[in-house]
Amino acid sequence: MTIAITDSQRKAARVAGLAYLLPVIAVMIANLGIHARLIVAGNLAQTARNIVVHERLFRVSIACELFYSVGVVVLLAALFVILEPVNRNLALLAAFARFVYAATWVLMTLELFEVLRLLSGAEYLRAFEVDRLQALAKLSLRARFDEYYAGLLFYAIASTVCAFLWLQSHYIPKALAAWGVISSAWCAACTLVLFVFPTFPSVVNLWWFDTPMAIFEIATSFWLLFKGLTPRAGVE
Repeated sequence: MTIAITDSQRKAARVAGLAYLLPVIAVMIANLGIHARLIVAGNLAQTARNIVVHERLFRVSIACELFYSVGVVVLLAALFVILEPVNRNLALLAAFARFVYAATWVLMTLELFEVLRLLSGAEYLRAFEVDRLQALAKLSLRARFDEYYAGLLFYAIASTVCAFLWLQSHYIPKALAAWGVISSAWCAACTLVLFVFPTFPSVVNLWWFDTPMAIFEIATSFWLLFKGLTPRAGVE
């Protein structure tokens, strides 16, 4: 027999398609479009000057990062509505893991506020030397790296579980779901190895950790937006 797909699931699929795609665009604007322009590797003074001179632009990046965090929460809710009929417990696990990632990203965004505070030139900061404040600001920026990969582990777990449920459900093409399981599990494994062996990026470039998973999620977003869900075969 064929298990009917509810209207709630169909609507959630459209929401999920947008929630996969739009937040990624926002975070790319923040990191590749703004941070890459303002943050100069190995030059604390220039980085500090760039952020101070372009404070409004830096604040735009903060807004983009917060939008991304909200998008992740919307995504986890939409995916839960879609995948809960397949396996409620696994759908809950995926939602929880993705929520941890969203919370981690909020903490990462707070680090950007800390950078602005350290470089603000406020009266109470004059007790510290300028170069020390710049170093502390750089430390806050560098802390985001560790926070990201800690959160990425949870996101990769969520994506692996969701891809497995997609594979079981036949709501999206089987090949796409299988790619999701492999690429997401790969990301989780690479992240774990990174925690134990910090030189691992010299063997596997950091871009290869999550790029295959990102390709899966972007492809899924387009499928959900333009094709929607397809009924799955079921057994009474």
